[in-house]
Amino acid sequence: MSITAHQHKLTPLILWTMTLATGFVVANIYYNQPLLGDIAHDFKISNGQAGQISMFTQIGYATGLLLIVPLADMFKRKRLMLIDLACVFAALMLVATAKSLWVMALGSFLLGVTSIIPQILLPMAAHLANPEERGKKIGFIMSGLLIGILLSRTVSGIVGEHLGWRSMFYIAAALMLLMWMLIALIIPEVEPQHKGNYGSLMRSLITLIKEEPKLRIAALRGALCFACFSAFWTTLVFLLREPPFNEGSAVAGAFGLIGAFGALAASLIGRLSDKSNPDRLITYTLLLLLVSFIIFFAFSHSMAGLIVGVILMDMGVQATHISNQSIIFGLNPSARNRINTVYMVSYFAGGSAGTFLASRVWGTFHWPGVCVIGITLSVIVLLVHLLNSKKSTV
Repeated sequence: MSITAHQHKLTPLILWTMTLATGFVVANIYYNQPLLGDIAHDFKISNGQAGQISMFTQIGYATGLLLIVPLADMFKRKRLMLIDLACVFAALMLVATAKSLWVMALGSFLLGVTSIIPQILLPMAAHLANPEERGKKIGFIMSGLLIGILLSRTVSGIVGEHLGWRSMFYIAAALMLLMWMLIALIIPEVEPQHKGNYGSLMRSLITLIKEEPKLRIAALRGALCFACFSAFWTTLVFLLREPPFNEGSAVAGAFGLIGAFGALAASLIGRLSDKSNPDRLITYTLLLLLVSFIIFFAFSHSMAGLIVGVILMDMGVQATHISNQSIIFGLNPSARNRINTVYMVSYFAGGSAGTFLASRVWGTFHWPGVCVIGITLSVIVLLVHLLNSKKSTV
């Protein structure tokens, strides 16, 4: 018998299962970043070319968000997730066994397309949670997502250094089988709310963009923030391989562990977003992002400077992201998956652009060029936010 949403509340067991699944699935997108140097060596390509693999994964994720996530408003969500997880497993196996660069690129793209489970679970949690606790619950799941993003780099860096880069993707495939069983056993079924066809579903995305100004500005903020974030993480491994650091993938991955301190603030930000002025809160979080890239530029040869910058950057990006999601999930309850699609497609399109720009700039301007990208985009997003906040109060 199908279990419907109205029979369930967001119990601690369901919340923890959602958080674990979110963290482990989203990690698939980021395992390759500390391994890019090893992949470049294996396929005999340049670091810049290897950086494109990360871009293909992010483009794939944006594609999956656009084409698959809206289906959660149209089909039973649990069934959709179980089918998708089987496809994630297949994509991971394709990457792990790739013998040529084009197969690696294709597998990375498909891995991105299918690793969209977190963006079905987050609106589902917002649907099941009590309205007065929505930000808190989203913040809790986001803590799992953000720790998954950051610790995936730590784990893959260590595994890559000791077992080889392919081993990481075999391990990830095994984890997806475990997540499939947890979702099948614990997550409740939620019935679809959209009664039209796929065409009308996709056209409604355009309607939402036109009718929801808060969604438009949140999507732009998210895109620019994640462009900065991706530019940094894509090129950090190349910086650490150069003097004075001369470090490998394990140290690059360890920076994910450092960044996790910023991610742990996610749950607190979720609580604050329930109680405080979100525009003022986002102003402060965007300032943290700008300051982090100034530190990266000024202290590029200092390990301590990089550590401080990573903590501030992750706090700024993640806190802005959670505040954005708390805002957009309160807009239209019947279209949460589609609203999340608009936001997250913009978010990862921005991430892909940041990865592309950083990979291109690295060959000529190296780390200073990456920092200039981060500072420029941080200033733009802060100005756009302040202008919009001022306009909305007039």
